[in-house]
Order: sequence, then C-alpha cells, then structure tokens
Amino acid sequence: MSQYDVVIRGGTVVDGSGAAPFEADLGISKGKIDAVGTDVGSGAREIDAQGKLVTPGWVDIHTHYDAQATWDPYLTPSSNHGVTTVVMGNCGVGFAPVHEAQRGDLIDLMEAVEDIPGSAMHEGIEWEWESFPEYMDALERRLHAIDYGLQVPHCALRTYVMGDRGVRNEDATGEDIEAMREIVRESIRAGALGFSTSRTELHRTLTGDAVPGTFANREELFGIGRVLGELEAGVFQMSVTHREVPNEMKWMKDLARETGRVVTFNLQQIDEAPELYKEGLRLLDEARAEGITQLRGQFSGRPVGVLMGWQTTVHPFIGHPEYAKLAELPFQQRLAQLRRPEVRARLIDGGKLRTDGLPEDPPIPPIFLEFLVASTHKMFPMRGEHDYEPDASKSIAGLCESSGRSPAELVYDAMLDQDGKGFLYFPLFGYAQGNFDAILETMKHPQTGLSLADGGAHCGAICDGSTPTFMLMHWVRDRKRGERLPLEFIVRRQTRDTAEQYGLWDRGLLAPGMKADVNVIDFERLDLTRPEMIFDLPAGGRRLFQGARGYDYTLVSGHVIYENGEPTGFLPGKLIRGDGP
Repeated sequence: MSQYDVVIRGGTVVDGSGAAPFEADLGISKGKIDAVGTDVGSGAREIDAQGKLVTPGWVDIHTHYDAQATWDPYLTPSSNHGVTTVVMGNCGVGFAPVHEAQRGDLIDLMEAVEDIPGSAMHEGIEWEWESFPEYMDALERRLHAIDYGLQVPHCALRTYVMGDRGVRNEDATGEDIEAMREIVRESIRAGALGFSTSRTELHRTLTGDAVPGTFANREELFGIGRVLGELEAGVFQMSVTHREVPNEMKWMKDLARETGRVVTFNLQQIDEAPELYKEGLRLLDEARAEGITQLRGQFSGRPVGVLMGWQTTVHPFIGHPEYAKLAELPFQQRLAQLRRPEVRARLIDGGKLRTDGLPEDPPIPPIFLEFLVASTHKMFPMRGEHDYEPDASKSIAGLCESSGRSPAELVYDAMLDQDGKGFLYFPLFGYAQGNFDAILETMKHPQTGLSLADGGAHCGAICDGSTPTFMLMHWVRDRKRGERLPLEFIVRRQTRDTAEQYGLWDRGLLAPGMKADVNVIDFERLDLTRPEMIFDLPAGGRRLFQGARGYDYTLVSGHVIYENGEPTGFLPGKLIRGDGP
C-alpha cells in the first residue's frame, strides 16, 4: 500500500522560505505536505522531478477576477503561470454589496477602471447575491481550479449605502459610515480578506468622473479601517495617485499604527518625478523604525506595460482624424484598408503622431493619450520577442535616429507586423530611467511586496498577468542589463511573502503540514508566449493573453490541475475564508 497520495521525487526544492535550494522528495497526502526529504516512501502517483525546480504555487495578491470567477473555473491567465492562489477585489471595484438596480452601474465602473468589456460582464455574470457574504457563497458554489480570496470594494460599498450621493463623492454622514462599518464587519466575519479603496486620479467612471470613494475623508477611511483593527483581521488595500504617495502615507501610517493591520498601497517610479519612489521607501524605513511594520508598498515585478496595436484599447493613431474613419470597421476590413498605400500615406503624412482627432468618448483621458503618443523614447516594437527591459536604441525614438525614418512610419509598420497583430510595448511605470533599477531597489526593501500584475483586468491594454513566470525568467536567469537575483529570493517574494501579507499562513511554503500547492518547473525551458489578442470572453469579448511554457505540473491541494501546460480537469480550488472571528 502506498504511503502517500503523491510523491514528487528528486527535484530541486525551492521551498519559499528564502533558504537555498536543496534536493528532496515531497510526500503529499490529503491535500497537505506530509514529508520533505530523501527517500520519503512510495506514492499512489509518482512525479519525476529530476532536473526540475519544485516550488510552492505562486500567490498573486492583486487580481481582478471578480466577474471572471463567475464563468471561468481556471481564472486564466493566472493559473497558466503557476498561480495557485489569487486575491481579488482590489482597487475598490467589485460586485457586492449591490442593489439590483445598481448592477449595471458596478459593471460600468469595472469596465471603466479595469478595461474589462462591459458586454462580457453583462452576459457572463449570473447575479445571485445582494450582500457581500451572499456573493462569497455564490462563488463558492462554482467549481474552480485554484484558490481565491475576496476583499470588500469601497466603490460598491459606498454605492450600496449612499446611492447617488456616494457616486457623486459627497461626504459620508455619520450614519453612512456606521452602515458601511457594519457591512465590512459582517463581510470580514464571513471570511473576506480585507477592504480595498481607490484614491488615484487614473481611476475614472465611463463619464470621466472620479470613482466613488476617491475623496473619502479621514473619518470615513478610519471608520471603516477600525473595523479591521477591532476584529484583528483583514488587510486595508488602496490605489493612490503616484505623486501623492508621500502625503497619503501620513494617514496610512496612522491607520496601520492604530489598527495593527496591514495597510498596503502602490509604490512605483513615475516619469514626472523619477526620484519620488525613494521618498516612499524612506517613509517606509521611518515607519519601520517606529515599529510600524504593517505599512507596506506594493511593487510590480516589471513595469506596468501598455501594449499598443491595431486591436488594443489605445494606440498612437487612435487620435488621428484619418484613423477615425476606419476605427469602427471589423478588424479584417480595417486591416485591409491599413495595408493600402494611400491609407498609409494619409496616416503618416508629415511623419508625426497626432492626437487632434480623438473620438468624443476617448478610451483614456486625452492628457494621458498625449503622453503616450509623445513618448516615442518609451515605445518599443515587439517583433516576436519579449524583451521587457530594452535599451533606448530599440525604441521608436532610437530607431528614428538610426534609420532616418519618421516616428509615424516606424509605429505604423511595427503594428502591421505579425500579420497586422504587431505590438508596441510601452513601460508605463517603473521605467523612467530606461532600466529596472528602481524596481530592483523597491523589490529589495523589507516593507514592500510583489503585486500589481492585475490578472483578469486591462483586457485591451495590459498583459501583465504573466509576471509570476517573468520573475523567474528575467530576474534569476535572463537579465542582461543589471543585477540578477537569487532563485530563492524570487520564489520567496511570490510565495511566502505574499501569502503572509494576507494572513494565509497555510500556504506559500513547502514544509510538513502546509497546503500542497506546488509547481514543478523545467527552468531551462521556462518561457513566455507572445502576447496575443483573443476573443474568448462572454459575448465574444476581447482580452490580451500571454501564456507560458515550462510548467510541467501545477498542483492545488495535492491534485494536478495542469500537466505539461494542459488542464487536467481537476477543479479543487476553494474560496479562502479569512480569520475573521
């Protein structure tokens, strides 16, 4: 009789603790790791991991599968990249609590903030809830391959309690705050992992207004945050305008000190103030010196990367008056027109990129589009490869200088590459100096955490859900323009570190008694596929997708959910209910 359900034999174990890799077998029974060592005994199923890495499953704490979880059991692309646990409900957007009449409003908010097609959500979501605990129960009734945890979103909460006053960002009354507190208390007790809000000017409604909660005052934020302290459970997550990080950190530090709960926010380098992130790191050091270790910055493992092509939400010709005549054509018809020499000549006339023909309802704020179009030094053609830390000479500006061609010509032809499906890569945050040095510095800080991959979101513009795979490829194996990092450091950063930030003490570590979420990885073969636009969302909705190669096995609770990159049909994923009393 076999001693274990599964034995993963002879692999190089990188256990998530930060310890150096070591050769060992893993014995797994009843969804947990029973043994880590040499010759642990036999298994009903044996997995040969000789020459392969054996790691914990990745724990991704910043995703937006709040709608997709209602129709996609695999929560792709995250599960394609070895992610076995996701946290969603970030940035204050989500779908509960909700009155029936407000369902469309929450879909509109998600479409505006996270660029998820509204038509897909209208068709795909089967509404079975009003309260947040009812939403949790509805998701729990569905089968999923990986585990997922939820946060209470401020936009939905404010809209539910305050109606139009909340949407208009009026100040909450004492009664409003108490009502929101009670809902958060009920939700945390039901197992929500925290509360999220947005205070960034980048998050706008479809009509261009600030999302509900953007200007919430201290009384409202602390009123809600104190619930987490009272219950001794839950994380307070927020998105903040980057240049306001030092100012916002003052009250965030006070909230972390008072409640004793993790307060976490985005901390990234921006072009308009390339050194400002250092002030954020300094303030984290200051908080740490005062014993406030719960204040944590979130970094992205690579720059937030806007992809621009003829099928994406935004590209350098979207503001050209001649392109407006083609914009509504089906893609193949539009592509046929774009291939005509006379159309190309009109669009590249003068060689400059133009923004004087924006549609009446532009997909992004005009000032943001103007920044994208003007920054040719940050536009990099992706010609089949995926170099996310390219040298300036490979940018449109650099190619203009070396070739003598105009920006418009180079952009046009780059997007017509790959049968009209070529992309320009635009590293939005974290690339102000043309390298990853700011990301490296932030990543090494003891009070930061890997985040912001945004799996499930920004379907027409960003494809960063592949970041967990990129972390090993680039930072450990492939980086050419600076320091590489130890394998054990990168594994810990996206397993034990991320799990602990959300109080998920049962995972992120390969040790006896821990949850058997495991990746078996062919490190030499580990690679990303080329980004592509696919149309597999409900109602034929589009999304950018990037897959992976090199994951031989991914296990959740001891069950193999992917083998050689293909789903096995096992759906052992569970809703994570937090430690709220």
